[in-house]
Amino acid sequence: MNDKYINLNKLPIGAMGRVKEVTSSGNTRRRMLDLGLINNTIVKSLRKSPLGDPIAYEIRGAVIALRSEESTHIYVEKIDN
Repeated sequence: MNDKYINLNKLPIGAMGRVKEVTSSGNTRRRMLDLGLINNTIVKSLRKSPLGDPIAYEIRGAVIALRSEESTHIYVEKIDN
C-alpha cells in the first residue's frame, strides 16, 4: 500500500479522505461496498464514541458508524479541507 494512504480509522475527526482501497474480504467487503465505500468516494470523519470505537463517518450524505476492526481495512487519501 502506498505510504500516502492511511487507514480510515486514523483519519482525524473533522478531516476528509478519498477511499483508495478496501482490503477486507467476504461478507465484510460486500457490506463495505454496499455502503458506498468504493474507489474515490469522499468520507468525512465526524465523531468518536465515548470509548473511541466505533467512529461515525459521513459517506455519500449518510452517517454510518464503523468499528476500528472494519475501518482498518479501508485505505484513504487525506484531503485538505
